[in-house]
Amino acid sequence: MSRSIQFHNHPFRFLLYLEWILLAFTAFTAALPSHRYRVQTGLTELTICSLVLFGLMGLRLPTRNHISKVLYTTLEIFIIVLVGLFGGKGDRVFPFIDLILVTRSCLIFQLPGRLVVTGLSFLLFLLTLRRRFERMPLSLLAQERFWFFNLNFAIVFILALLFVLLLMNAVLSERQSRDKLAMANEKLRQYALRIENQATLEERNRIAREIHDSLGHSLTALNLQLETGLKLWNSNPTKAQTFLGRAKELGSKALQDVRQSVSAMRSHPLQEQSLEQAIAGLAENVQRSTGVTPICQIDLSHPIPVEVSTAVYRIVQESFTNICKYAQATEVKLEITTTKTSLQLKVEDNGIGFDLTQNTTGFGLQSMRDRTLALNGHFDMNSAPGSGCTMTAYIPLSKVTTN
Repeated sequence: MSRSIQFHNHPFRFLLYLEWILLAFTAFTAALPSHRYRVQTGLTELTICSLVLFGLMGLRLPTRNHISKVLYTTLEIFIIVLVGLFGGKGDRVFPFIDLILVTRSCLIFQLPGRLVVTGLSFLLFLLTLRRRFERMPLSLLAQERFWFFNLNFAIVFILALLFVLLLMNAVLSERQSRDKLAMANEKLRQYALRIENQATLEERNRIAREIHDSLGHSLTALNLQLETGLKLWNSNPTKAQTFLGRAKELGSKALQDVRQSVSAMRSHPLQEQSLEQAIAGLAENVQRSTGVTPICQIDLSHPIPVEVSTAVYRIVQESFTNICKYAQATEVKLEITTTKTSLQLKVEDNGIGFDLTQNTTGFGLQSMRDRTLALNGHFDMNSAPGSGCTMTAYIPLSKVTTN
């Protein structure tokens, strides 16, 4: 632990209550009059004060400095010896104090230290039995019975010490595992929250860029056409109508861009249709935008997980969007093939291409790469100015299925 164990942060507060009950019982027994031992009153008060001090020590247990741990345990042993020497009837419940010592050692030390303290506790117990025997004048037969009884008692006591030691080790191990699991869950929750925030930010950036690249340009051109048409309305109505007609076309295109952006924001694009149907819809959009009908070759002879289908759809959507905006292509090819262990996606166009060294940080390209890598796949882009563009994505289905 990073700090000392106190009452407010004690991992097992019920142990404190149990300690106080046992110590109170020990003090009460020591305070009873005893004609056999003839304990003096002053020594009884000393014993009770020692037990009170022993109980108060349980309110603060050192856990960091090794020297403080040793000094703390040494003081506990000194108090136990003091109670054993002057406890009167208290030595009858002397094993309870040893059990408390072992319990506290489990909270303070690691396993080697716990074993040492357990051995010392048993040694103190044996010394107490010997002292009790020395002050009891018994006959030979009574001595045999006494030693037989105490031998059995010693065996039971050492078994009790071992049971307490094993029980505390098991409880502490379980608590440590639970704390580690709680910390791991908290880290996972924080990580998921960061990922969610990052995904939200990336989606906002994508929408902002989508609006800027498509809707913004369309509205700017629309505004220019309207201004020109208004200026020519009085001097050249025929030409003004031409500009207004162009403005109407730009308005329709802006509306189409808005609808496409809204459609792209849907949480489950494949919720009501198959991957082939969804890609066919994307191909129709390309045909309407550019007049080029993509050649699609889709072979989904093996089933693929839903997360892979969604990722493939988004990658194809982003690829087709880039082709419509920048490629100026007259031919577009799409190939999707699957095996039992993998899926391969390839999109190729004969457009103007681009320089990979200057166009590798765009959101669209990065989004396609991230979606592929998130599925333990491999993403590759080949292009050069005037040579078109080829995008390939390889996704291993076995790793995705077992995750």
